[in-house]
Amino acid sequence: MRVLGRIIVLIFLILILAGGGILWFDYLNVIDARGTLGPIFNLLRDAPLIGRFIPEGDARTQPDLRDDGLLSLDAERFALRLEALEMRNVELDRREMDIQLRLNLIEQMAQELEERQRSLDERENSFNALLSDAEIRDRNVERNAINLVNMPPQRAVGILEAMGDQDVIDVLRKTDELAEAAGDSSIVPFWLSLMEPQRAAELSRMMVLRPAPFN
Repeated sequence: MRVLGRIIVLIFLILILAGGGILWFDYLNVIDARGTLGPIFNLLRDAPLIGRFIPEGDARTQPDLRDDGLLSLDAERFALRLEALEMRNVELDRREMDIQLRLNLIEQMAQELEERQRSLDERENSFNALLSDAEIRDRNVERNAINLVNMPPQRAVGILEAMGDQDVIDVLRKTDELAEAAGDSSIVPFWLSLMEPQRAAELSRMMVLRPAPFN
């Protein structure tokens, strides 16, 4: 009898602990004890000693959630991917803008280089044209000098006096150059002696002051 009494007491304690655990989990909203064990709760609630420990109220009901209100992990992942794609698009747009700015700068530099090259080409063409004109003039002056040397001095002086000062100076200088290259004496002093003294003095002075033309 003593052992039987202990067993009954242990069973009673186990039931009390189990009931307390169920009430505690129900309080924590872990399980819905009042919905599952509703009839037992009603009987216990009517008991004089235990009833006051049983919470009032019916079984809890969870709020109905529509399908579109459920938090979907796939939807969250999809939203994160969309956000990542949006950020990538912004970064790509920024890089594209930087590349476009660099391309514009390169095109501007290329255009400036092309304009400079065009200007250099024009200057070179102009210089070549001037050089060609100078060479043509030099050949003409040399031909005139040779022709005048081969003429009688009086006739040559008459032609020189009819020419402009710069043309006369060019012919006289070219005559000196040809005579020096041939190792002969220049006829220029003799031509000057046959000219009108004032004109001869002016030409001599100008030959000293003006530099020789570029050859």
